[in-house]
Amino acid sequence: MHIIPVIDVRNGQAVRAIAGVRSNYRPLTWCVGAGTEPGQVQAASAEGAPDASSPLAIARGYLGLYGFPILYIADLDGIEGRPAVGGWASDMFGNLPDVQFWIDAGQRFAGGGLHTTVIGSEALKDEDLRGTFPDAAVLSLDFREDVFLGPLRLLETPQLWPRRVIVMSLSRVGSNAGPDLERVADIVRRAPHAEVYAAGGIRDLSDVRAARAAGAAGILISSALHGEKIKADDLEEIIGL
Repeated sequence: MHIIPVIDVRNGQAVRAIAGVRSNYRPLTWCVGAGTEPGQVQAASAEGAPDASSPLAIARGYLGLYGFPILYIADLDGIEGRPAVGGWASDMFGNLPDVQFWIDAGQRFAGGGLHTTVIGSEALKDEDLRGTFPDAAVLSLDFREDVFLGPLRLLETPQLWPRRVIVMSLSRVGSNAGPDLERVADIVRRAPHAEVYAAGGIRDLSDVRAARAAGAAGILISSALHGEKIKADDLEEIIGL
């Protein structure tokens, strides 16, 4: 089973997701895997100044915990239609050349090389559905509670979907509410050709096992790692599921 840690970025800083309400997100002040207590991490930014909220610091914290081959970046400025802030992207790509990044930036980021575009359904309109999505992309099917965010035709036409699909339950992100297993199982049934990734609400190892039983090929997680509900010792077990 694939494990993909998430970094949410706003105004050039890594922020903590709270129930998917982006206006409530606040800068992260420590990173998992750094060997210190929350609030005590001092990680150097590209300019050399200590900055525990830099996306690079959080990425290095994750990689200190485990050698994750993929990290997911939610560029909230791009998703919400604002200009890019800071040089965090080049900072990360330059310092972590062996990591593949899945990047949701409201379609601003074109991908290429090791970097994969995530196409979020919330950023799409009906006129964007001109054919199937490129298989190199990742499609995020975005939900808030029971509401699908995006063109309904997209949800109803799984033959348009690429081979990797995220079930993004936004209201469960950072909420400690548990994953939406019924939604994951439904998307798995609709798209037997796809690898389906569960995102939002993963709390602990039992949730991971439940997501796998629902058919998920992988998970996106953040809070469970920062809160140490999923520890380094658990990761090998998860990957073996």
